[in-house]
Amino acid sequence: MDLILKYFPDLTEKQIEQFSKVGDLYKEWNDQINVVSRKDIDEIYTNHILHSLAIAKVMEFADGSSVLDVGTGGGLPGIPLAILFPNVQFHLVDSIGKKIKVVKGVADGLGLTNVKAEQKRAEELTDKYDFVVSRAVTAMPRFAEWIRGKFKKEAINPFPNGLLYLKGGDLTEELAGFPNAVLFDIQNFFDEDFFETKKVVYIEKKDI
Repeated sequence: MDLILKYFPDLTEKQIEQFSKVGDLYKEWNDQINVVSRKDIDEIYTNHILHSLAIAKVMEFADGSSVLDVGTGGGLPGIPLAILFPNVQFHLVDSIGKKIKVVKGVADGLGLTNVKAEQKRAEELTDKYDFVVSRAVTAMPRFAEWIRGKFKKEAINPFPNGLLYLKGGDLTEELAGFPNAVLFDIQNFFDEDFFETKKVVYIEKKDI
């Protein structure tokens, strides 16, 4: 929890309580349904919660925004972002039902009222969103196909509507078809070694 407060010092009491609980909730659920690797679960706050919140260092979502988390797994990055932005609606989808069971369990345990979780593929969705977020689900060309046409026309955020994608390593080849993609080095936001090669990729909807 101290790690979260280090980078997000202005949390409300409710947010502090929720971030304090989220690690234990994930450990409890992970014992039943494995959504985080066993060796990683002890580093849940650095490798998963804080990593998810890197998106918030790039984009402070405006109240009333709607955000789709595609391939959410156990609710990452959607649940940490939903704690941080209580006035933003988050729709978390994954094709695997047991992962959505974990998402619902964690969201209920935290008392999150701005999270909707569904077992669905992105291609099946008909709603429109301000932003899509995701964490290294698949290569960008394939992912772009899944989310094309899922964005609202009007923008209410600092950036035009689009995708915020967490990915690590050398992305030169993967992003060759997205010349206007903007990369943000997470190590500029967080000091921990884990983030050395990690990035937030922003692609505007017109380029998807």
